[in-house]
Amino acid sequence: WRRAVARLLCPPPAAAPAVLFNSLTFVVFFAVVLALHSAPIGWGAKKRNLLAASYLFYAAWNPPFVVLLWLTTLVDWYAARAMSRTEVPARRRLLLVASLVGNLGLLAYFKYGAFVLENFAHALAALGVDYRPPASDIVLPVGISFYTFQTLSYTLDVYLRRAQPAASFLDFALFVTFFPHLVAGPIVRPAILVPQFAEPRQGSRQQIGWGLLLMTLGLFEKVVLADGLLAPASDAVFGAAAPVAPLDAWAGVLAFSGQIFCDFAGYTTIAIGAALALGFTLTDNFRAPYAAVGFADFWRRWHISLSTWLRDYLYIPLGGNAGTAARTYVNLMLTMLLGGLWHGASWTFVVWGGLHGLYLVGERLLARRAGHQAVWRTVPGRLALALLTYLLVNVTWVFFRARDFAGARRLLASMLFVAPAGAPVLTSWLLGSALATVAAILAAHWTMRDRELHLVAERTPAALVGAACGVMLFLVVITQGGSNGFIYFQF
Repeated sequence: WRRAVARLLCPPPAAAPAVLFNSLTFVVFFAVVLALHSAPIGWGAKKRNLLAASYLFYAAWNPPFVVLLWLTTLVDWYAARAMSRTEVPARRRLLLVASLVGNLGLLAYFKYGAFVLENFAHALAALGVDYRPPASDIVLPVGISFYTFQTLSYTLDVYLRRAQPAASFLDFALFVTFFPHLVAGPIVRPAILVPQFAEPRQGSRQQIGWGLLLMTLGLFEKVVLADGLLAPASDAVFGAAAPVAPLDAWAGVLAFSGQIFCDFAGYTTIAIGAALALGFTLTDNFRAPYAAVGFADFWRRWHISLSTWLRDYLYIPLGGNAGTAARTYVNLMLTMLLGGLWHGASWTFVVWGGLHGLYLVGERLLARRAGHQAVWRTVPGRLALALLTYLLVNVTWVFFRARDFAGARRLLASMLFVAPAGAPVLTSWLLGSALATVAAILAAHWTMRDRELHLVAERTPAALVGAACGVMLFLVVITQGGSNGFIYFQF
């Protein structure tokens, strides 16, 4: 008990910033924000409080980067308003280009500048030119990929006449910076969030209760499952400098599959819960993805706000599936390759996206040739497809997590039994706890595959829900000292 209290009140110093969802600092921060939002003051004052809190939340990571948020907000605000006031196509296109250049230019410089220079130097070296670029000290602003895509959806929707520009600059600025989703999503569309700032909103007793329950669930996923039970096995396997035993290789990859889900889904669950407690609704981002039957189904369930963004603003404008089959396959590959690059400035992420593109193309080809067979509509057939989907998704996670291609090749060779047997790196506890946790996650996904969490909670006795929430909160408290920053902050 003394260790648990010490961990909660005095967590060990970490490289990650202090205002994390899984920190005591955030608990205090959110309590103050919720109290101010519930105070008997005007709606305009409440929105200004939320905006100030959002800037404070972001500034805690790196204060100078707040300027990037201001720049993005101003460029897109004025570009969208100017587009709505003119019917001249050339002027509208010019304004859209200004928004695209402003947003994607910042993203390209901060996220991909060093990557481009490095690959340029490699290309010159292959031609016999010895070029050594200056050392790069560019710091990646946290959440830049998320808020860039969010603001781009605003100007694109106005340009395509899907939406009108926000009537209030305060509402638009709050849409860009709203702290629950600011640094790791979900990527919320303007048509969903901007109108919510137009009218006074305050969490009801039921919304606050449900929001706090979601925040507890998200913390449990992140702190207990992702960091406490899965990260040690994943880190040991992916950090090994030599081939590992096949069982350890599979356990490490399966552990990472559970870790990245619990880490990212935990963040978005906390974000959705925090917004709900304040009276706002954010879009869902995960729907039992490891119970997917096929890869199209997987992307309807995994990181939904990104997959739908790529579909609406990249895949469909490229032509989608409206053209020939070959053109559809090209569009799928381009979309997934760029989706992989969105995750990080590394060729391993491009390969990760490319594999998913190949899976989607292969799935379409097979569906055209054998999808009509009745076996795929039977329970055994669907279970076999689901198992194959999950196993192949785990192959892609190797490239997502590995530091380089050498490490990915080494791990895949162990998984496929084509390398000399390596030494075990996992203790019995790490191996057993990781596999048991992954099995529990898979069981939960299949149980919730076609169910909504809030409907299940409504049908469950309140005492049981309260007990489950209490157990999760207790486990969060006693595990807190071992928790880390969220994985998707690096994107």
